[in-house]
Amino acid sequence: MAYFFMQGLLYVAPIGLTFYIIIKILKFIDDILAPWITELLHFSIPGLGLILIVIFLTLLGIAGQSVIANPIKYAFERALKRAPLLHMVYSSIRDFMQAFVGKEKKFNQPVLVKVNKTSELEKLGFITQSDLSDLNIKDKVAVYFPHSYNFSGELFIVPVDQVTHLNVNSGELMKFIISGGISKV
Repeated sequence: MAYFFMQGLLYVAPIGLTFYIIIKILKFIDDILAPWITELLHFSIPGLGLILIVIFLTLLGIAGQSVIANPIKYAFERALKRAPLLHMVYSSIRDFMQAFVGKEKKFNQPVLVKVNKTSELEKLGFITQSDLSDLNIKDKVAVYFPHSYNFSGELFIVPVDQVTHLNVNSGELMKFIISGGISKV
């Protein structure tokens, strides 16, 4: 009996937790925007706060690509260059975000890397740079290895002959790595 209860829990828990998290996020956003929405419309619509934020972020993205917003972005980045530590943090976060969702996605070359030549240990990762000539490094590539259950990872410089390109979907491989190998590729 306990076995079947646990099986039922395994079926229901992921769906229930997902809905719970979504409802909590909607409620959090609605609680922030509810006073303004109610004052403006004189009634409340559940979920309207999320819709307004999606519309606002979309419009901000459109403006960010326009001629109007680019000078502001460049002025901000110029000001950050005067504060080297802030600029380093900002540019690292910007580049990391662009690697996932920008026009030039960087995690699009999934690979399997032999960790050392004497063992059978291998790691999954993504080639981020194929040409390291700027660093005076030849016959090696930069491979990023994301950590499981974390938004961090390590960058290794790996000999090309220890890298095997994988013909799999990059997003699915990232999900596989981050889940600790639990989800399917």
